[in-house]
Amino acid sequence: MANIVFLHSLSHAEEALWLARFKLLLPNETVLPIEQINEEQAREIEIAIVANPNPELLARFENLIWIQSLWAGVEGLVASFNALQGERAQQMKRVKLVRLIDPQLAQTMGQAALTWSLYLYRNIPEYAQQQRDKVWQPLPYEPIENTRVSVLGAGELGVVACKVLTEQGFSVNCWSRSEKDIAGVRHFSGEQALVSMLEQTDILLCLLPLTDQTKGLLNKQMLSNLPAGGKLINFARGPIVNHPELIELLDVGHLSFAVLDVFEREPLPVDDTLWLHPKVAILPHISATTSLQSAAQVVANNIEQYRVTGHLPVSVDFTQGY
Repeated sequence: MANIVFLHSLSHAEEALWLARFKLLLPNETVLPIEQINEEQAREIEIAIVANPNPELLARFENLIWIQSLWAGVEGLVASFNALQGERAQQMKRVKLVRLIDPQLAQTMGQAALTWSLYLYRNIPEYAQQQRDKVWQPLPYEPIENTRVSVLGAGELGVVACKVLTEQGFSVNCWSRSEKDIAGVRHFSGEQALVSMLEQTDILLCLLPLTDQTKGLLNKQMLSNLPAGGKLINFARGPIVNHPELIELLDVGHLSFAVLDVFEREPLPVDDTLWLHPKVAILPHISATTSLQSAAQVVANNIEQYRVTGHLPVSVDFTQGY
């Protein structure tokens, strides 16, 4: 029976739930927290399961082959590994990092994309303000096919979001670094194409990974390419959006509303002005939460396949950051 290290920043209660699930799904493995692993065991460990770990602790496992993340986003680990120096850096360069690819997670994101796109399309923020102002005034109705929703990012989550939005009847665009073919969706790639897509967008949904190239991408200059009255949904990572410049565009009326689920600091500090902005909806990072049951099953399947075939799951490209 092989040992696997479980390295995380979860609570004791959360740790117990994950360990119980892994024990059920991986009867031929022993998944242990790092504090229960001695030095002899550490030298034999090939696989680590992680959830926001301290990356320096991974250097203890000199024969580590691959790291399985319990989250879809791995930018923190990528940045930490790239910052390592000397022998530790060389060691980690040999290790493969696998992010969670969970169909349940993608489905949850598709639901969130549809929920909040409909929220904006049917003018719910405006009606909520009218209620506060005690105004009875129907707003003009536009057929759904006249509303252009553009999705930034065509990974697993972005593709599902495009599919759900298209099925609902929205006119859907998508942008990614490389060409993609998604049924019923106009696809754009490249920097100039991004500007062109934004100019044809009513609701912008951000599902990009956080990399050096995407950090601060949605600043005043870029968001100004949206037509007057444009709306933003950020379900990706907080640092992709320049929040002060977003607020500028909301205050002058160029953008009409923003739905923000992710922030540079989480939880969002109680004194942050975003909380009280009338044109901002704040969500506590819930657009696509990890399901313990489905995520543990994906991880167990990956490990079982590796034990049988020796084949690793698709790993992160550290040069691209995802």
